[in-house]
Amino acid sequence: MPSTRFASGLAPYFNLIRWDRPAGWLLLLWPTLSALWIAADGFPGWHLTIVFTLGTVLMRSAGCCVNDVADRDFDKHVKRTANRPVTSGAVSVKAALLLGAGLALTAFALVLTTNAPTILLSFGALLVAVLYPYAKRVFAMPQAVLGVAFSFGIPMAFSAALGGTSWSLAAITAAVPLSAWALLLANLFWVLAYDTEYAMVDRDDDVRLGIKTSALTLGRFDVAAVMGFYGVYLLAWATLGLRLGLGRVFLLGIWVATLQVIWHFRLIRDRSREGCFKAFRVNHWLGFAVFAGTALDLALR
Repeated sequence: MPSTRFASGLAPYFNLIRWDRPAGWLLLLWPTLSALWIAADGFPGWHLTIVFTLGTVLMRSAGCCVNDVADRDFDKHVKRTANRPVTSGAVSVKAALLLGAGLALTAFALVLTTNAPTILLSFGALLVAVLYPYAKRVFAMPQAVLGVAFSFGIPMAFSAALGGTSWSLAAITAAVPLSAWALLLANLFWVLAYDTEYAMVDRDDDVRLGIKTSALTLGRFDVAAVMGFYGVYLLAWATLGLRLGLGRVFLLGIWVATLQVIWHFRLIRDRSREGCFKAFRVNHWLGFAVFAGTALDLALR
């Protein structure tokens, strides 16, 4: 059966980009769309919505390719990651990098349909995304680097909605207000929260391999820190949202997200692998609650 062989041949590549795990790109998507709705003062139109949705999926997939190549020598020693396509040999390093480059170029083609400031910002987003897989070799809190990478869609969303045609730093400054960078900083704390939960899953393996993670750096204060990160994120996002003109429906979304944080505490308080991994996997619902509150608040004005 040629079609069956073709499908089985593609399976490792779909596994490489985590096609069956949409939670990863949803974590990037919701804050990006929230920023896009805020910048556009409501629905931004189908063009920008499609560009940022597809671009998010493509860049997350490209990031998986780079990450698996960078971590291939570590992943084979971790039970949860030992069967990843690059580590297991199902996909070669060259093929993974070519796929990642193709996905990134496709995402860049989408960015080219926006405006000059957004195109310029995309180079910064790409640089941070490529550097992250190597941060765990150097930084005690590599999740902070991931936080910047996963939050860079926020200033790009503002730029796409408000930017002009000038190819200059001044054009970026004009298109991206300080509030957008403040939202990026606030969102970074959400990434710190859920990626520390993720790091708690592999704590024992990371100690053995000498990998630096926030879970190891925080030690016995990891659960308290995760709750603190969530608190800073929600408080900062709520404060900034109110300053940007959002109201009660938006705050209802923040409240729903807060209830989820309480549930997450119950999942991770005993530091079990299953509980921490579940907390990470369902985190996108927290981001969706904030986005839903933002979009509905703007729609009901």
